[in-house]
Amino acid sequence: MLAKMSLQNNKDNTAVAKKENASVLQLLGCKCPRCRRGDMFEDKNPWHLKNTMKMNKTCPVCEQPLELEPGFYFGAAYVSYALTVAFSAVTFVIWYKFIGFSDNENKLLYWLISNAIGMIALQPYLMRVSRTGWLAFFVNYDRDWKINPPKAPERTNKEQENNW
Repeated sequence: MLAKMSLQNNKDNTAVAKKENASVLQLLGCKCPRCRRGDMFEDKNPWHLKNTMKMNKTCPVCEQPLELEPGFYFGAAYVSYALTVAFSAVTFVIWYKFIGFSDNENKLLYWLISNAIGMIALQPYLMRVSRTGWLAFFVNYDRDWKINPPKAPERTNKEQENNW
């Protein structure tokens, strides 16, 4: 009876773990888009500013290369733009709902200043999530990542790697 219960609990735990790892929310934690377990960045804290953008060469869990080609992450600017517009829209709605706007009290100016301070404070995190999101456009989640080897990058140039 006890063995049967532990087997059932074990099955439930693996099902929960599979659901957790398949969640898109794992990408908000800057996890590898292929296995959704490994950290993409060397330092987990984005506010350690000297190490904010230092990435692992490959995922420490599934060995997925994280630099697919030279200049790959320039496209992350599009994701970053979308995230900052969404952040601004959300703060605008919240400000409008709870504080409101008026012509004679400069509340719009106060919102602009508050929004700018919030975006500056969140910038290290947004930059990381943008890179994670950009990579997720090109690298899909693989349930069988333990069995399937990662695809090798098509265009890399080691000599020109850090010349930007």
